[in-house]
Amino acid sequence: MKHQPEPLDWRDGDVPVSQRFDDPYFSLDDGLAETRYVFLQGNDLPARFCDGFHVAELGFGTGLNLLATLKLWRDTHQGGVLRFTSFEAFPMSARDMIRAQQAFAELAPLAKELEPFWENQARRISLPDLDFTLIEGDARTTMTTLSQDVDAWFLDGFAPAKNPELWEPDLLSRIGDRTAPGGTAATYTAAGHVRRALDQAGFTTRRIPGFGRKRHMTVAQKAQR
Repeated sequence: MKHQPEPLDWRDGDVPVSQRFDDPYFSLDDGLAETRYVFLQGNDLPARFCDGFHVAELGFGTGLNLLATLKLWRDTHQGGVLRFTSFEAFPMSARDMIRAQQAFAELAPLAKELEPFWENQARRISLPDLDFTLIEGDARTTMTTLSQDVDAWFLDGFAPAKNPELWEPDLLSRIGDRTAPGGTAATYTAAGHVRRALDQAGFTTRRIPGFGRKRHMTVAQKAQR
């Protein structure tokens, strides 16, 4: 499927910035460290990994979160398959994704392994240890396509002030509905309206220290039934 490349600017040579939302795709300080702190540690990973563990994210962007999660899965010698579902309304071109991923030397072997999939505009990737699906379109309407409840959410849309659609209470309520008992969510934002919406969606939220220049972030968990 062909689409118009998402328009980008590049800051400091290797940090993509969305022209549509005027927001960088990852931290200007250290994007990989941010992913590990906010989304992996924020969802208590790898401790909760198990065969079939399902991660879902709002905002696929450069694919950084997928690479970091799969690397952690492999580095900790998990058995079985990691399921990873990503919702993205405005996919980057393969060329821009590959360029952005080159900023992270530690991920280079894995990025090279997946590069042919991006070049072929793949929306599904099936490997012995990975079942990946990219769901293209507005998450407010495509959320219904989820086939399995989610164990850990990476809420990684652009800033709420710039991309409010991904932080609407109705969407966060649907995320709560599709979260497994005991499931979690994490996000870099500590905006009060986001925390309140997650609380209303059935999560218990906590504000904790944020990454880099951000004072706070949010983690959330649904009760066990």
